[in-house]
Amino acid sequence: MVIGFLLAMLLVSVLSSVAFGSRVITWNELMSGLFFSDYDSYSASVVRERIPRTIFSLLCGAALGVSGALMQAVTRNPIADPSILGVNTGAALFVVAGLAFFNISTTNQYILFAIVGAMLTALFVYGIGSMGRAGATPLKLVLAGVATSAALSSIVSAIMLNRTYVMDQFRFWQVGSVGSGSWESISTFLPFLVVGLFVGILSASALNALALGDEVATGQGVRTGLLRITAAFAGVLLCGAATALAGPIGFIGLLSAHLIRLLLGADLRYIIPLSAIAGAVILTISDVAGRLIGSPGELEAGVITAFIGAPILILFAMRMKVRSL
Repeated sequence: MVIGFLLAMLLVSVLSSVAFGSRVITWNELMSGLFFSDYDSYSASVVRERIPRTIFSLLCGAALGVSGALMQAVTRNPIADPSILGVNTGAALFVVAGLAFFNISTTNQYILFAIVGAMLTALFVYGIGSMGRAGATPLKLVLAGVATSAALSSIVSAIMLNRTYVMDQFRFWQVGSVGSGSWESISTFLPFLVVGLFVGILSASALNALALGDEVATGQGVRTGLLRITAAFAGVLLCGAATALAGPIGFIGLLSAHLIRLLLGADLRYIIPLSAIAGAVILTISDVAGRLIGSPGELEAGVITAFIGAPILILFAMRMKVRSL
């Protein structure tokens, strides 16, 4: 029932993304534009122009959903998310540095710089959060992520301060939007999604054992160190690639993983693949909502996800505090 519901929501989000925008498409126009290639009209052209944006939104949402699920599993932190742990900001910093000092311009260059920045930031945050006797507790990781994100954001501002050309390129990207989706960006991004999703699904059973503790996992034959590195690499790869192309969109991983956990329990064999569907639905619906709210222009999807995700994060944090008391 849950899988059927998610697939139905996926279909609704796809049709909504193609139909709604600055110009609303009727059902007949939608069907004609989708299934009759010889049908030539303004409405059909609008439908066909929205198809790559919709596919790109689905792929980015899926990547961020799986990335959040993997980060929560590796850190054993229920409120872990690329945006909360500062990984998005690290990717953004390296993209800004690439624009300012290396004149990057191609999609592959954006992805390379973003992934390197995301990986280094993830290592730094985990290292800082692991200091002390208790190790990498959820609270310490979140505090380390927030502090690191604030510090990196200030460096981003310093780099852009006297470089107006960098600011012009960066100011729209940093909000987070799937409006730049094209067939080229889809073909570039798809291999990263396939690799990251494959590694995540392959690691799911071992991550279930890791959730019981390192000693239990080791007793079941799991190499915990290698597992953490592999799963974290997949999560950062997905986050970095999505951030490079769509900007630092936050809270997708947090929302999708918690939604699946609420519906199906804590089994990562379900959470990881279904977080991909949930993330795709959440980001696509957010993109549609932004287009409708900002019509005749649009409100970027990153603004919508932050508006929804921030109160939910506060609610999760309050519930965790109550449990700890």
